[in-house]
Amino acid sequence: MALRSLNNPIASFIDYLAKTGTDASNEVPPLQGLTATGGVISDYVDGSAIYRAHIFTSSGTFTVSALAPNLPNNVDYLVIGGGGAGGGGAPFVATDAGGGGAGGYRTSMPEGPGGPSPVAEAQITVSGPFPSPYTVTIGAGGAGVLAGFGGNGGPSSFGPITSQGGGGGGGSSPPYSGVNGGSGGGASDTVFSGGVAGLGNRQTGTTTPVPNQGYDGSAGGNSPAYGGGAGGGAGGAGGPVPSTAGGNGGSGKASVITEGPGNPITRAGGGGGGAEGNTGGTGGPGGGGSGSTGSAAGGTATFATGSGGGGGSTNNVSFGGNGASGIVVVRYQIGTIQSGTARATGGAISYYGGKTIHTFTTSGTFTVDNNGGNPLSVDYILIGGGGAGQTDAGGGGGAGGVVSNIPGLMPVVSPIPAIGTGAPNALTITVGAGGAGVNYNPTFSPPGSVTTMVGPGPINVTANYGGGASATNASPYGGQPGGSGGGGRVGRSPDSGGTATPPGQGNAGGNSSGGGGGAGAAGAPAPGGDPGGHGGIGVQLPATFRNPASSPGPNGGGLGMPGPGGGGYWVAGGGGSGYYGGYGGSWNGSSLVPGGPYAGGGQGLPSTPGSGAGGNGVQNTGGGGGGCPGQTSPSDRGGSGGSGIVLIAYPS
Repeated sequence: MALRSLNNPIASFIDYLAKTGTDASNEVPPLQGLTATGGVISDYVDGSAIYRAHIFTSSGTFTVSALAPNLPNNVDYLVIGGGGAGGGGAPFVATDAGGGGAGGYRTSMPEGPGGPSPVAEAQITVSGPFPSPYTVTIGAGGAGVLAGFGGNGGPSSFGPITSQGGGGGGGSSPPYSGVNGGSGGGASDTVFSGGVAGLGNRQTGTTTPVPNQGYDGSAGGNSPAYGGGAGGGAGGAGGPVPSTAGGNGGSGKASVITEGPGNPITRAGGGGGGAEGNTGGTGGPGGGGSGSTGSAAGGTATFATGSGGGGGSTNNVSFGGNGASGIVVVRYQIGTIQSGTARATGGAISYYGGKTIHTFTTSGTFTVDNNGGNPLSVDYILIGGGGAGQTDAGGGGGAGGVVSNIPGLMPVVSPIPAIGTGAPNALTITVGAGGAGVNYNPTFSPPGSVTTMVGPGPINVTANYGGGASATNASPYGGQPGGSGGGGRVGRSPDSGGTATPPGQGNAGGNSSGGGGGAGAAGAPAPGGDPGGHGGIGVQLPATFRNPASSPGPNGGGLGMPGPGGGGYWVAGGGGSGYYGGYGGSWNGSSLVPGGPYAGGGQGLPSTPGSGAGGNGVQNTGGGGGGCPGQTSPSDRGGSGGSGIVLIAYPS
């Protein structure tokens, strides 16, 4: 149950947290827990206990500055590694690829860790000296390729707890087996063994083996099916290959740690196996990508779930689907009440400065359920998914569009009427994913996806996707349009950056292998400086949303990212160009803002040493992906765009 102050006995608790100076000096503090910062905040009621969850979709720091005066100093956690990518098909090779395995799943919550064991792990007890920082690392999703086995996901960690990355799916070249990982990848159709879920370590004073953090992938099919095996999930093994399809991905697991009872969220599903000419396997519940059918690429897993990507098929353009990045959630008790009510439900709910804030890092529904039968007026911000950067002297991806009804944030103000009560008036929130960076690809890089808020009557708001960077060797050239446009490519005609469309949501990309546009300024052109081709700066969220408990550190891990001048809560920065290693989100329209990357924009990779992956846009900022100068190394890759976010606020 979410907290709210209307007719609510915990109103004094909320008011106390919002007061400073003499307003608070004469009050007796209510029961409260740890004082901590980091991640996106979600406060909710479970029985008579009030909990606070810190949600990390990007790496950062959970920092405790004081112990609880009269509540337990224990924290619960959910740590999910990055998901493995699906295997890739190759030209003229009759092999359907396996789906990627989900990242390892570890938790102290009652649903238990991933894999066969239902036993929850031990909580972590916080102790000094203070401030006491706990490093949070979010594992990246594995990268899908055109041929061969999919890349493993990266490990995620919270302090001493580490969850492995998911295993990649078997592909059209050796080794054909699924790769081991937190959950194992599925095998391609040329062998009969899926990847095995690897073992992790539980660190509770001594290091001892623990059960698998997930489940095994499945074997590939034999004649006449020839479907790819499926990746394992946190809650079940990859499904067998039927006679006319690829295997279905293993199921994920549901947890209430993020939003409390009544709002379980399922994550860490396995990827489905590919099956050219038949039906690709479905992704496992929890965000797994679907397997390829025919010429389509394997499906990309849902961001920030640790799910596996879908397997490719034998078609010559069938990339394996990218795995999803992982997630870390930390929660602890902050108070005790007897009962509570809520004006609205949906998203992660927090309180700051007399406002109630709903933060949607993934898609969901906003429903006004207790406002005395009256419509509820809200402030909102929507940010689309950022576009991907490009290889081969590639430009940066454009930031996702920013739409709001708050004056002064963007050039265009987009008002909406008050929201009526009940399910018939609910707002459907869709949070756009970032464009998936790929290995050398002559066509323009993938754009992000739109973020939308749709309800009855005139409520239909869309934040446009960020534009992808220009193609390198296939017409049409030029940065692609979007909320902010992608960067152009030097030596091509036209070499212009993409335009910002519709007007008022962002800015254009830079030309000549330029940086992607940002919400606050256009991307810089390149060449003409070293480094050059910087991404356009983003915008800083209004004061309403700058809760110190969600402040981002130097590397993120909060709401938004650091910006120019050291301030936090910045979003929608453009990706830097790979031609000269442009800085993400660092161009203010006339000059370079030193430092960065800023506002979620990914860094461009310098031309020396010239190979590797451009920086990814940060999840839930809408930042554009960074570019890469090379195109020959298997590691050359444009950076992926960051997913979007939706923020809704109203008086408490």
